[in-house]
Amino acid sequence: MALRLDQLPFRTPAVVTAIDWSRLSDGDARRLRNLGFDEGVGIESLHGAPFGGDPLAVRIGRMMVAMRRAQAQAVSVEPVAS
Repeated sequence: MALRLDQLPFRTPAVVTAIDWSRLSDGDARRLRNLGFDEGVGIESLHGAPFGGDPLAVRIGRMMVAMRRAQAQAVSVEPVAS
């Protein structure tokens, strides 16, 4: 069941299945690439800020990264059994 990263329930391990780079600004796309966002990478949504949840905290590999929900909407993920 494919989801966007912003729809992934918190603390649910997943794998990045696709990234719609065209939905991101050049700067945002460059930042995510530099942080290791790519297809096949393990990811987990940890928590969001109160009152709307922006930004989100996600774990990619061993890093914790803050990202806006608009960026997370460009990332498709597939939950994996834990």
